[in-house]
Amino acid sequence: QSEPIPSSTQVSNDAGGYSWIVDDWKQLQRFLILGSEGGTYHIAEKQLVRENAQAVERCIKNDSSRVIKTVVEISETGRAPKNDPALFVLAMCASIGDDKTRKEALQSLPKVARIGTHLFHFMQYCSQFRGLGRGLRTAISKWYQDKSVRDLAFQVVKYQSRDGWSNADMLRLSHPKTIDPVRNAVYKWIVDGVLLEYYDDLKIIEGFINIQNAKSDKEAAKFIMEYSLPLECVPTQFKTSSLVWEALLPSLGLTALIRNLGNLSKCGLLSKDNWDIKKQIVDRIANQEALKKARIHPIAILSALCTYSSGHGIKSKGEWETVPDIIDALDSAFYLSFSNVQSTGKCRLLALDVSGSMSGGAIGGIIGLTPRMASSALAMITYQRETKCEIVAFQ
Repeated sequence: QSEPIPSSTQVSNDAGGYSWIVDDWKQLQRFLILGSEGGTYHIAEKQLVRENAQAVERCIKNDSSRVIKTVVEISETGRAPKNDPALFVLAMCASIGDDKTRKEALQSLPKVARIGTHLFHFMQYCSQFRGLGRGLRTAISKWYQDKSVRDLAFQVVKYQSRDGWSNADMLRLSHPKTIDPVRNAVYKWIVDGVLLEYYDDLKIIEGFINIQNAKSDKEAAKFIMEYSLPLECVPTQFKTSSLVWEALLPSLGLTALIRNLGNLSKCGLLSKDNWDIKKQIVDRIANQEALKKARIHPIAILSALCTYSSGHGIKSKGEWETVPDIIDALDSAFYLSFSNVQSTGKCRLLALDVSGSMSGGAIGGIIGLTPRMASSALAMITYQRETKCEIVAFQ
């Protein structure tokens, strides 16, 4: 579109055409769902991050409670393929807002930072905006203190460090205090690496210590099954063993399973002879209830389908022989995950851009997922869930 519509409020855009202005609240919502990673066809990533951050800052000044509510809602319902934008916005609220905003943002931290990796991301974002004040230290301490001992032990072995932060760093900064000897044993192990006493709730830490000293993949597989250890506990040298991957399957979450299908094929676990293993994996992937419980976004499944079907890693040199049954299961899972999306009950007109620019760049930092593919997929989801919906195309 080379000219604005007469008597309209259209303005020139980054593509050299004209469009209506997107208000700050709509830009906030788009950022939380799509992020800025990779930029767009017309805007570099750095510029897009800056523009989104400026819009978020204006929203915080206008109505910080609404910002935090939006962040929590999108994060908890799994509407975004990645949780990083939600953590970034929450960190902004906890840093540049007034006292009331910072307090409200830190109170919402457990709802958005549900696992250790989320917490480390949040701290990294906060460090770009603010220092480590009392409010932030208290929120971090509460994050550890409010978890059950069993859940805490699981978190600290599964999510040990990220973005230059570790659980030990968090404890040294927040100084959580407890009179519970079992919880104190966890804290002691986090900071000093020593488990002085063994308790039933800390069996997973015992298993982690044992597998670090395993001498063979057979011994590692034994510890995985005995202690139900997650993938993150397995030393690197054992991650190419089919024995180890088979032992991991029962405790492997659905999201981790979908992400590691290439590794399962590379190690030979999905060979033609392993019919029982393949059926077990196919049944888990194409399980509608499991997909809903794991809050897996349809775009995340589409990304996994694109990657696995290609037969090689996007960021690594690993290659594998694809298994048709797994590809079919991912395809089914993509459609089954549509039920995770709630209908608005409103009339919707979806206008899809079919111009050449839609074939460049990546959505949500997912290499290979072009805007054309993502917009088509999201249109399919909306058309499936909304009773009053029409799709048109434009250039």
